[in-house]
Amino acid sequence: MSLSGLGDTGKAQPPPALFPAPESDTPTPVRRRGGVPQIGPTQGDDAGRQLVFFGADAAEPTVADLAGLLAGPGEVVRMGGTARLSVQVDAAWRVHVLVAELASRGLAASWQPTEGERHAVRTSYTRVLKPLAAAWLHGTAKRPPAAFHLTGRRLRLWLAAAGSPEPPDCFLLRLGADDQECWEPIGVALAAAGLAGTLLGPGEGGPAYRITGRRRLARLAELVGGPPLATPPQAWPT
Repeated sequence: MSLSGLGDTGKAQPPPALFPAPESDTPTPVRRRGGVPQIGPTQGDDAGRQLVFFGADAAEPTVADLAGLLAGPGEVVRMGGTARLSVQVDAAWRVHVLVAELASRGLAASWQPTEGERHAVRTSYTRVLKPLAAAWLHGTAKRPPAAFHLTGRRLRLWLAAAGSPEPPDCFLLRLGADDQECWEPIGVALAAAGLAGTLLGPGEGGPAYRITGRRRLARLAELVGGPPLATPPQAWPT
């Protein structure tokens, strides 16, 4: 499982530096392969917390959870009998969190810097992702399956890739800019999870769903669980 990105030279690069750099709570390397530290999945302190049905803490991670990335700006493409998942993110901490989440599901992941100080996180092509691609792709267009719903783990991945706070009492969950056919059914799934949001178009700072109000933000925090250790302060609902 690779944590390295490949630059123009083809040489492996270290993971992007976290900003702000965490001090005592950096992700803990749990395994080495080829001399490269592997960042393990991180979790908040669950002591004394009651598990929420369909919450992120209520089940083991599975590949099906990656539908949460596709609910946001994630993309999946097919090649023969395999598929690859990728997502562009706007911060280094998201790279660390997503690589760890993918690794916890047995998927090798790499990252690469892109324009505008962004980073592309992607898996290798693998047969493991073929069912996900079959469910979401209609030709080359992305569209959620009819029975799509949002669990805590799916929301956690979406939030890690493309969620951001909007003070004082809002949270944005960003969508794929070219995925207009997805926006409405994703909103229906959010409402079914108790997170009815307002769709913001591209001219309003979107595309994104704005989750508003303390009650809904508390529900979001319950579903996604505690912040990964790499997450900057205030970037995760609490």
